[in-house]
Amino acid sequence: MDATIEQSKNISYSLISYVFFTFIGYFIIGLSLSVLPIFISKGLGFSMLVAGIVISLQYVMTFLMRAYSGKIIDSKGPKPAVLVSMLSFAFTGLVLIMAYYFKFSPIVSLSFLIITRLFTGCAEGMIGASPINWAIMAFGEKHTANIISYNGVACYGALALGASLGVTIVKHFNFYGLGILIVILGILGFFLANTKENKTGELSEGEPTSFWKVLSKVAPYGLGLALGGLGFASISTFITLYYDYYHWQNGAMCLSVFGILFVAGRLVFSNAINRFGGINVAIVCLAVETLGLTIISLSYHPYFALIGAGITGLGFSLIFPALGVMAMKTVPSYNQGSALAGYGLFIDISLGITGPLIGGVADTFGLNYIFPFSIGIVMIGLGLVFYMKMKLSE
Repeated sequence: MDATIEQSKNISYSLISYVFFTFIGYFIIGLSLSVLPIFISKGLGFSMLVAGIVISLQYVMTFLMRAYSGKIIDSKGPKPAVLVSMLSFAFTGLVLIMAYYFKFSPIVSLSFLIITRLFTGCAEGMIGASPINWAIMAFGEKHTANIISYNGVACYGALALGASLGVTIVKHFNFYGLGILIVILGILGFFLANTKENKTGELSEGEPTSFWKVLSKVAPYGLGLALGGLGFASISTFITLYYDYYHWQNGAMCLSVFGILFVAGRLVFSNAINRFGGINVAIVCLAVETLGLTIISLSYHPYFALIGAGITGLGFSLIFPALGVMAMKTVPSYNQGSALAGYGLFIDISLGITGPLIGGVADTFGLNYIFPFSIGIVMIGLGLVFYMKMKLSE
């Protein structure tokens, strides 16, 4: 028994060495996530719609790069994809420095920021599934659930930590300091990945079905994920502007609180899906997320907004795995890789459209309307998932 426990611990530590690349990548993404919207709107003088579009360019590129990343992983292994990702992240730091240097010319500065977002999206697309596949190839498919769980904690924990630290760095060292840190982290990730052995080979046997057929099967669950993801995307993209609108301080703390409760939800309630079923857990999570967004929209003090962000993070924590479990059941085992990739596309779509969508709402009706709008979208997702539950019980 002791030997089994010790072996489990050793595997867990080894898994961390792979998902650490996810942490580096999403920490870099988080560093600029909470400061760029304010810089674009307040520093350069562009509208919130423009700020939202520029931020969302990252997710468009991520969406486009996922299929290409999968081909690289299948043909050459995950290591090349991780290496390219880390170099791309390092390059974004250099371009970010250039964007700040040309801040006296808003158009030129914005052009560099667009390049930064495109390469950030490229880097995210390459890193998205690579550490997961690398770890699965190293330890076997029986550890897939743990690998996905660890990867999710690394992803959102890094986003929250990076967003909070990014505000502090810009405050004390401006965007030059932020860009230099991003370059250092990207280069560090590159050298760490280069020390690890590459893995290649098929993860499963069988003749794979067309990706588009698989995508059509997981689409209903992916749509529920996309609608639920809009709440997170609204907080991650616009919470600092929302705080600034009400003249509150430390808006990035909402992202940190969101991330902490997200991680706590993943860890504390990790067995809930097995006990109650993915569809039931998704319904509860979407309801909790709706409650959190409602608290933010009704808040008259930043502390209440922090509470709302934390509840939103708790609700969002299990939506991806809960609906993902249901999506995986729609295809045979040898198509689950494609199913997971297709299902994951929907969170990219959600994050990609949130910027211009919520930015347009803010410009048209005012920033105070963005969270009531988000509540409506998440409630549509709740209704969709409840409808799927009713259809499954027939």
